[in-house]
Amino acid sequence: MYYENIVAYKDGVIGVIKLNRPEMRNAIDSRTLEEVEEAIEIWEKHEGIKVIIFTGEGEKSFASGADIKQLKEKEAKDALLPGLSGVCQKIESSSKVTIAAINGYALGGGCELALACDIRIAAEHAKIGLPELNLSIIPGGGGTQRLARIVGKGRAIEMILMGEVISAEKAENIGLVTRVVKIEDLFQTAYEIAAKIMEKGPLAVTLAKMVIHQGFDLDMKNALLIEKLAQAILFNSEDKHEGVTAFLEKRVPSYNGN
Repeated sequence: MYYENIVAYKDGVIGVIKLNRPEMRNAIDSRTLEEVEEAIEIWEKHEGIKVIIFTGEGEKSFASGADIKQLKEKEAKDALLPGLSGVCQKIESSSKVTIAAINGYALGGGCELALACDIRIAAEHAKIGLPELNLSIIPGGGGTQRLARIVGKGRAIEMILMGEVISAEKAENIGLVTRVVKIEDLFQTAYEIAAKIMEKGPLAVTLAKMVIHQGFDLDMKNALLIEKLAQAILFNSEDKHEGVTAFLEKRVPSYNGN
């Protein structure tokens, strides 16, 4: 697929979406958002794609935030459009597993894009944060909500109000990313995580992701009900039968997603 501001390609069961504006530190402008959204929709419909990896071109930036020149022209009505928030919602609700391979600065909208992914891994030199208050605006792509849910309200309030940009090491310590690796190992690590997940029953992977996301904001009673309903579906699935049978027969299971 050809795009102006991103690179999108298929590698086996993995669909890669790479922000490709290195001269602008992969800043996110309206064209970039449109292209990312289109690529997500294509991978979402592609039955052969099981995992989507997001990353940035080069070793300096995953995405350095919004394009400031475009931001200067924003008006009140623009904040009410789907924009980055809509794209991040599509990432979070994707039926595919999503991984952010953070190869450098992930600031503002770049951080929000990573927060929308299921799994975040970072290169050792990466810097991550939501510094929007330095421009007298707030994160508008879901950052105020997702950051608080991932690292806790107290840490999120401090990071956002201070406009703090943290190291990859600190991000790992507070649970913002799950792994920190050398830059040369970043993409390979993302592939290894994807491969490990793909060993599991695909229906179980999809439902586990759905239950976690949908149940997180519910009260415990209703969240557990969603979990039970998902488990009921799996108990009657061909994949469950295959998984249990393969375990008992001491062989590798062969799942079909049903």
